[in-house]
Amino acid sequence: MSVIEKDKVVTVTYRVEAEGGEVIEQIDLPVNYVHGRDGGLVEKVEQALDGCSVGDEIEVKLTPAEGFGEWNPEMTFSDVIENVPPQYRQMGAEAEFVNEEGETLKMVVTHIDNGTIVLDGNHPFAGKNISFIVKVLEVRDATREELINGVQQMPGSTLH
Repeated sequence: MSVIEKDKVVTVTYRVEAEGGEVIEQIDLPVNYVHGRDGGLVEKVEQALDGCSVGDEIEVKLTPAEGFGEWNPEMTFSDVIENVPPQYRQMGAEAEFVNEEGETLKMVVTHIDNGTIVLDGNHPFAGKNISFIVKVLEVRDATREELINGVQQMPGSTLH
């Protein structure tokens, strides 16, 4: 039986829980990454998977510093709703902005009240203590191409 180690392709499903057990994300479609290579997982989660094999399920608790950082109020923007294009005037709408250095920032509408709209560029898990529960579905040797280019994901899948 193959165990997870550097340069293995690992296929997992996972869920993310907030403190108290509320599921805040669940990925049931298998996602792949090359272990120890492409940074596809949060570092502490990837480290916890070392030595695991097919069928193993692990739980890794993360503080904001270990996961997605502290919530930063400077990453929010508020404006009068009339100044925002109509397609962004709804909760959950996403807008992408590019700064002068060419870096992109995705912001999500998180609050609309009394003619004001708030967009937040923080990661949705920023500032939260969370748990990743990861189930290992497959472990195999990476191909030469996968070692160079990483692993193709199924459409819609993401690793955090």
